[in-house]
Amino acid sequence: MIVVDHVTKRYGHTVALRDLSFEVPAGVITGFLGPNGSGKSTTMRVIMGLDAPQQGRATINGKTYRELSSPLHEVGALLDAKSVHPGRTARNHLRAMAASNGISRSRCDDVLEFVGLTAVANRRVGEFSLGMSQRLGIAVALLGDPGVLLFDEPINGLDPEGIRWIREVFRTLAAEGRTILVSSHLMSEMALTADQVIVIGRGSFITRGTVDDLTSAAAQDVLVRSQDNARLADAISAAGGTTSPGPGGSLQVAVLDAATVGQLALRESIALSELTPVRASLEDVFMELTASATDYTSSPGAADV
Repeated sequence: MIVVDHVTKRYGHTVALRDLSFEVPAGVITGFLGPNGSGKSTTMRVIMGLDAPQQGRATINGKTYRELSSPLHEVGALLDAKSVHPGRTARNHLRAMAASNGISRSRCDDVLEFVGLTAVANRRVGEFSLGMSQRLGIAVALLGDPGVLLFDEPINGLDPEGIRWIREVFRTLAAEGRTILVSSHLMSEMALTADQVIVIGRGSFITRGTVDDLTSAAAQDVLVRSQDNARLADAISAAGGTTSPGPGGSLQVAVLDAATVGQLALRESIALSELTPVRASLEDVFMELTASATDYTSSPGAADV
């Protein structure tokens, strides 16, 4: 388990983390979400002992990273896939990491095969694409067979096959009872991958929950098709709802729920061919939750500039 306990981290006058607290339990995939500059990477650096907080502490199974006797055997991390000496081969990079942590050379070959890099194991890392570097970073994280794993944007640079592969890797590792924390900007991927998500903004905790919990609690629109959309739209507006054009000639209704829209159609004797509640996506929920914690936003007409 990872515990972040009232952590505050400043860089000069800038507050990167502000009294941040959350727990990451074992056996599930936890997505770590937040806008650019929200403090996700800083949080991971604090957990890994790379940055020291001014207040609070982050622990891995009850100990700070510096207190771990065999860190690579207890926690693995992919924080920056390109932070490897470009002149080293992938195999030699792993062997150097293994030698410093009492890990056998055979384990290096095992993880190279697992991440699909055996064929390029003797190539210099400086020649690797971003996707290949991500796979090597995952191999390093798994080298000591740790029970706790942190991944910062691990999907960057991966092709569709690689994304599906890493999704299955996360599920397998979580099923083995490991603690998995994954930071990502890709909401659609987190919706498919994460068992629960933690959302932060401007260094502060916003919320946590399963994807279903967060999306079901959000306001839902309704798609409706009828024999007389104009008259139905007037009835919806009179009842306090709003409408906009939907796909395939439908109306997309906000504010009112599906049952109310159906009752309005019945009252007006308007036949319906579709009445479908539309649950908000994780991206919709994320945008709503972090609207006040986003430093840079564009205007709707920015593309016309």
